[in-house]
Amino acid sequence: MPFLYEQLDTLRDFGSYTEIPPYIQENVNQRFELRPYQIGAFENFITYFENEKMCCKPTQTLFHMATGSGKTMIMAGLMLYLYKKGYRNFLFFVNLSNIVNKTRENFLNALSSKYLFADEIRLNGERIQIKEVSNFQYSDDDAINICFTTTQGLHSDMWTAKENALSDDDFANKKVVFISDEAHHLNVDTKALAKNKDEQDNYKSWEYTVRRIFEMNKDNVLLEFTATCDIHNPQIRAEYESKIVYDYPLSKFRADGYSKEIKTLRSDVSVMERAIQAIMLSQYRLKVFQDNRLSVKPVVLFKAAKIADSNAFMEDLIDTVKNLTGDELRRVSELTDNETLGEAYTYFEKNGISFEQLAQELRDDFSAEHCISANDDKEAAARQIALNSLEDATNPYRAVFEVKKLDEGWDVLNLFDIVRLYETRQSSGKRISPATISEAQLIGRGARYCPFQIDDEQEKYKRKYDTDIDNPLRICEELYYHCQNDSRYIGELNNALREIGVDIENQTVRTYVLKDTFKADSLYREGLVFTNDRVEKSRNDVDGLLPSVREHIYAVKLSTGSSGEDTIFGAGNALTEKTVATYTYRTDIQTIADMNYAIVHKALCKYSVFKFNTLKSYFPNLKSTREFITSPNYLGAIKIEITSKYETPTPSILFSACVNVLGKVAESVSDIEITYVGTTEFKPTRISEMFKDKKCNYTIVHDGGLGYSQNDASVPNGWKIDLSKEDWFAFEDNFGTSEEKAFVAYFKSFIPHLKEKYDKVFLVRNERQLHIYSFDGGERFEPDYLLFLHKQNDAGYEQLQVFIEPKGTHLIADDKWKEDFLLEIEDKAVTTKIFVDDNKYKIWGFHFFNTDVRMNEFAKDMERL
Repeated sequence: MPFLYEQLDTLRDFGSYTEIPPYIQENVNQRFELRPYQIGAFENFITYFENEKMCCKPTQTLFHMATGSGKTMIMAGLMLYLYKKGYRNFLFFVNLSNIVNKTRENFLNALSSKYLFADEIRLNGERIQIKEVSNFQYSDDDAINICFTTTQGLHSDMWTAKENALSDDDFANKKVVFISDEAHHLNVDTKALAKNKDEQDNYKSWEYTVRRIFEMNKDNVLLEFTATCDIHNPQIRAEYESKIVYDYPLSKFRADGYSKEIKTLRSDVSVMERAIQAIMLSQYRLKVFQDNRLSVKPVVLFKAAKIADSNAFMEDLIDTVKNLTGDELRRVSELTDNETLGEAYTYFEKNGISFEQLAQELRDDFSAEHCISANDDKEAAARQIALNSLEDATNPYRAVFEVKKLDEGWDVLNLFDIVRLYETRQSSGKRISPATISEAQLIGRGARYCPFQIDDEQEKYKRKYDTDIDNPLRICEELYYHCQNDSRYIGELNNALREIGVDIENQTVRTYVLKDTFKADSLYREGLVFTNDRVEKSRNDVDGLLPSVREHIYAVKLSTGSSGEDTIFGAGNALTEKTVATYTYRTDIQTIADMNYAIVHKALCKYSVFKFNTLKSYFPNLKSTREFITSPNYLGAIKIEITSKYETPTPSILFSACVNVLGKVAESVSDIEITYVGTTEFKPTRISEMFKDKKCNYTIVHDGGLGYSQNDASVPNGWKIDLSKEDWFAFEDNFGTSEEKAFVAYFKSFIPHLKEKYDKVFLVRNERQLHIYSFDGGERFEPDYLLFLHKQNDAGYEQLQVFIEPKGTHLIADDKWKEDFLLEIEDKAVTTKIFVDDNKYKIWGFHFFNTDVRMNEFAKDMERL
């Protein structure tokens, strides 16, 4: 049986889902913009809840989402939604009291930096208050009433009569929304045996209390949230496959760029020396943030095995730091040859920071008043607000000491270093020990991304420097786990990380090294490279969707009816498959509208952003909804590829496809804030300033593709070249895609002819070092290669700069706007010079290079040279 979220994905494919209501986004804190996956989570729940055929009563759903993905924001938004549906009473419960305290702060304290709601909540034109209550006997019918408790506290209240506490009377005649955080603790009743007393207590609390009161009213709603639902456990899968309404695991969260990158920093040094390395690295990161005018204070977590050890080490570190000297830092810096630590030491030296000055800074920044322990129960409760506001400018703490208190429910973004204070291995067999799994989960929690933005082109909440290894800010997107250099332990830790969705091994670093001969050439030392800029465009001048939106080919795959039957037990374990013929139907919005205008118009009406008044705010020149649907500047030319079991799709299939595609267009329109255009004026920069040696991070692929040398054994013989011996290629090697390697090999055949006409011929790989902006839309583009051709004349020289982009066949149609832009450059680009000379500069762009469908066009481009 498919999971519930998979069934909802199918509905989404057919356009049968409910869009997120505007009032949710309007009434949550505007500082926390909703991310696409959060919007998807809202839409999945609302679609399910409002579908009478799917939704079971009482309603129980589980949101299986990665740590740091913003589950509490989804709780807040669902409170608003369910309030609109008539719910007034909300019971929040979790197994740990410190999580209750943190969540209470997030829901109720408008002065908290993590407050989840808008300053003023307005629903149905009325101002709505959020009130904390101890029970629901006298709850306010016009407010959102929240009762906060622990699972154990709820169990106690329900079975022992107490004044002002919850009782059966609170649930007998009222519909209640139950919100359970860290809900994997409730899953123990689905396991064969509860393994320890805590699990048995949780089991009883859940089985005898929560389940009983939840089922008192058929209109009750239970919203469960967890990052670690063990869906591989058959009992848990059977229980929850019909309840997991949204699935967004850590592996997807990390792949989408919403987490820090995770690194282990292993060293054969003492625990205290490891701690000193960590605080030096933390101070380096602080300075990188400061260099870029970012007010971020990095925090170090010191993880011990026992509370006594943690408390003792905290005292030792405070005493060590208090007496820290420059000589001691110099000694520690010489213990390892780690590249990242080496970058930190080089930074200090280049910026005139002596080890003595650094020691003074560390004595101040990591003194006793900047250290906090989270070990003691009373201490953790009293300091929970401080531990959950470490990012605040007024929060003084740089170092946190703990054993287990922060393993769950800890929301911190500016944790960048975790130091393991013990060197034992917990596992002696093949299974990963619970302690190592706990460490991996702590690393996953610490990997929450710390948002920052250097310019308005960057996405604030995503990693920006995955492939730009040399960028100093890369250290600000990484979490370092400092531990002993024990291969068996590291292997176990990597396996544990892999189990929670983090694979840190399948990556490699390649370095593009400029040849000395190229760096010595006058073209490199004194020559110019030209790029344009983008400028804001008045909305009054906007007359269409962005090219990347209107020229994209949208693939829609609908249910085909394929099925199968498996005989699990019996002779031969027979497997039978019933396949259904599938067809791909290619069309566009204009064609569908010509056949039946109502199909497109009806699909358009499903999205509020396509109401005409709203569209006019984005596109002032738009004259009618019909123009928006039929004009090639808007929806008309949008291409759709429908895969289904119908050779000619029915009207309902076309409608489903339109709903699917228009949903994606709606997202891009809703995201519009400022519109840009690329300038036709191209300004010069010294080539030597633009292109330098460059380190790149690649996830290794096979068959001589991305990340492999052009001379690797896996590269086809026809493309294989030792580029270190080719004077026309600026770098020592090429690690690009297979299509790029094919281009470089093809280009080589033209070198003798080009050298007959030009005295300098250089092909330069552009690894995110240079970017240009499309004339129509101002969209950023980083062409893969630049060709420089140089010809001397009496007055000086002529230089031709050509932008070239090899492109895989599957991307040509989607990236058509890039090719269109390249082909416009020759006629539209105007070179401006800030250096006075008599030289002539020209800029061209070529067709995409592609061995399947662009060879004729590209060959003609080359012949022009």
